Amino acid sequence: MPSLPQERVIQGPTPLDLNTELPYQSTMKRKVRKKKKKGTITANVAGTKFEIVRLVIDEMGFMKTPDEDETSNLIWCDSAVQQEKIAELQNYQRINHFPGMGEICRKDFLARNMTKMIKSRPLDYAFVPRTWIFPAEYTQFQNYMKELKKKRKQKTFIVKPANGAMGHGISLIRNGDKLPSQDHLIVQEYIEKPFLMEGYKFDLRIYILVTSCDPLKIFLYHDGLVRMGTEKYIPPNESNLTQLYMHLTNYSVNKHNEHFERDETENKGSKRSIKWFTEFLQANQHDVAKFWSDISELVVKTLIVAEPHVLHAYRMCRPGQPPGSESVCFEVLGFDILLDRKLKPWLLEINRAPSFGTDQKIDYDVKKGVLLNALKLLNIRTSDKRKNLAKQKAEAQRRLYGQNSIKRPLPGSSDWEQQRHQLEKRKEELKERLAQVRKQISKEEHENRHMGNYRRIYPPEDKTLLEKYENLLAVAFQTFLSGRAASFQRELNNPLKRMKEEDILDLLEQCEIDDEKLMGKTTKSRGPKPLSSMPESTEIMKRQKYYSSDSSYGSSNSSSESDENEKDEYQNKKREKQVTYNLKQSNHYKLIQPSSSIRRSVSCPRSISSQSPSCADIRPFSAQQVISASRPTSGSRSHSLNRASSYTRHLPQSNDASSSDSLMSESLRKLRPKEQEDDLTSQTLFVLKDMKIRFPGKSDAESLILIEDIIDNWKYHKTKVASYWLIKLDSVKQRKVLDIVKTSVRTVLPRIWKVPDVEEVNLYRIFNRVFNRLLWSHGQGLWNCFCDSGSSWESIFNKSPEVVTPLQLQCCQRLVELCKQCLLVVYKYASDSRGSLSGIGTDWGNSSSR
Repeated sequence: MPSLPQERVIQGPTPLDLNTELPYQSTMKRKVRKKKKKGTITANVAGTKFEIVRLVIDEMGFMKTPDEDETSNLIWCDSAVQQEKIAELQNYQRINHFPGMGEICRKDFLARNMTKMIKSRPLDYAFVPRTWIFPAEYTQFQNYMKELKKKRKQKTFIVKPANGAMGHGISLIRNGDKLPSQDHLIVQEYIEKPFLMEGYKFDLRIYILVTSCDPLKIFLYHDGLVRMGTEKYIPPNESNLTQLYMHLTNYSVNKHNEHFERDETENKGSKRSIKWFTEFLQANQHDVAKFWSDISELVVKTLIVAEPHVLHAYRMCRPGQPPGSESVCFEVLGFDILLDRKLKPWLLEINRAPSFGTDQKIDYDVKKGVLLNALKLLNIRTSDKRKNLAKQKAEAQRRLYGQNSIKRPLPGSSDWEQQRHQLEKRKEELKERLAQVRKQISKEEHENRHMGNYRRIYPPEDKTLLEKYENLLAVAFQTFLSGRAASFQRELNNPLKRMKEEDILDLLEQCEIDDEKLMGKTTKSRGPKPLSSMPESTEIMKRQKYYSSDSSYGSSNSSSESDENEKDEYQNKKREKQVTYNLKQSNHYKLIQPSSSIRRSVSCPRSISSQSPSCADIRPFSAQQVISASRPTSGSRSHSLNRASSYTRHLPQSNDASSSDSLMSESLRKLRPKEQEDDLTSQTLFVLKDMKIRFPGKSDAESLILIEDIIDNWKYHKTKVASYWLIKLDSVKQRKVLDIVKTSVRTVLPRIWKVPDVEEVNLYRIFNRVFNRLLWSHGQGLWNCFCDSGSSWESIFNKSPEVVTPLQLQCCQRLVELCKQCLLVVYKYASDSRGSLSGIGTDWGNSSSR
């Protein structure tokens, strides 16, 4: 009989090796490796060839995902990514490239955009060597060469491929006749007198982090690489034009030279650190602070050129994303900068994919710091994905059920309904901007704590420098997006964009007041604010007549002895009442937490964290603390706003009363004495009363007669002034009118108060609030001052925790009077010029008020 096949023969159990792996076991292991831990930040690094990126990802505790995973929190690519990929990202994801950044990273695009900005602002962009783009500007270059020959001058030019990299295809020429006319090239004037180090030419690789384009946020890393040539530098001549190791500083070129020195220390070799270089400058008596300042300015001005392109491309990729929301893009850029012999920085090129190769230890140290600090600044959190999904679900429900949507008024609706609609729309706009401001404040606080070796260079802390950059940014938008992006222009000119949290809250309060009036609700009188919330505030109210706004500065300054005695007696009574309250009394003045939808954030300059003292945190209150805590909360303010006192924020949460008192006294020592503050305020009032609004081409007396004539014939002029101010002028031109007064005040205050920055003066901050209030509701705030109807500008002080003295109030009243006169003069000037607004500008401001 035939036997059964061998494979079917049943045999005894064969022993298995313990290390033998069954087929399903390996499958299970792979599945276990793919499983993500809950609460882990994931990173997709399939698009990078640099090992240092993976090392930094591991050090940050991120989990690397498979190559095909597109849902990672972080995606890192060496090359630029397609706009479609950015459009598909979820809000919780981050990718290391911005769309549109190629406008400054390609040599030909950079040259084209810089040329446009140089035409508008030649002095601000004098850090770019003169450049021609071939073939478009071949004729201009040849004409320039002919002019040089006529003057018997000879210059050296460096020729680069339009989209080249790593030093490929670069050459030096002195005769332009042999250049091909149809090739895509960049021709630049060669900087023949560079700053030398040990006889070698070098350039600097500066690392820049851009975390957001809306708004623009730029950080500079305070270290980098010094890349040196490998042959001693000799100014270019016919014999050494081909010696690229002498004239080029690219690492990719010089590393092939036998004289290239690799050294493990940062102060030797052909590649060194900028940290060492700054020490070298300091040792040789060079100004290191100016060096970093010049570098920062060069970087910011260059990125200002890119901002319109980047923002436009980003908005196209993320059309549903509101302005100011979290950016899904960031970018680490490598700026190549050359220093001339006067240490002036010159921009050579920008790399959007700088090499993170680590051939030497110095590369590893510098580049690891660049990446590690950048990822810490980004603040990628495990909760981002969960919050994003919850937000999407909530938005879907709102769309489905129509929640929080403002219905448009029906055609033929009453004026009352239309006014209600406008108020609701205005409130939503203010709340949205308030949320953006608070989010930015929170983000800045995180950045300040985790900046590492980075420094924020935009927006700068210097207000003057910020204003200069904002002007350049406006020029850039007009240059590159003129006629193509009107929405960007409107957004740039939106006054809400420049407002702080306190100003937005003031406007929100006013909206609620107007809403109450429309609804017919009874509102409390909103006259000038009492000076204190202590019992003696009633006495102050009785003395309001003494501090009347009608009293002139001269009379108050030369008051009788009886008035001075009366004031001294009042001050003595006030000092007697400044006692420390015991526990029972302090319980009466506890700060009550109201149920409100909008509260001041901790970061608001005049705000606090709304925390009532807990049982474990009860301690005696001082008189100043009682003043702040005893302010009425929900009873005296609108239900959706909460303005807590500014003192509580600074109180340490400790049981030791003496420590809180010492901190309080330390902070008070930094303030000016009250007598000195009052004296300086009096001087300011004197100057404001002496200030006049002058009509162009007329004397002070003639200008005053002109203003009085308009007031005397107010019935005739009223409708015309209203039409001009409220209808004809948009918000930008309205602001320009008030800027005439504001500029003069900004000039005067630093001289009186002896401060370098006018923002340090508390009185100027109060003035700013008044200016914003006058511009409220498209100029309605100032118009209310003419017709004595509606809410007074003084209502902004009603709920603010900041105490406004009678002298400060008089200064504000004079300021408002100057603004009213300024409007009348501008109106008259415009009507005489047949509606021309050419007078509103810098020259007007310089000649109109003094």
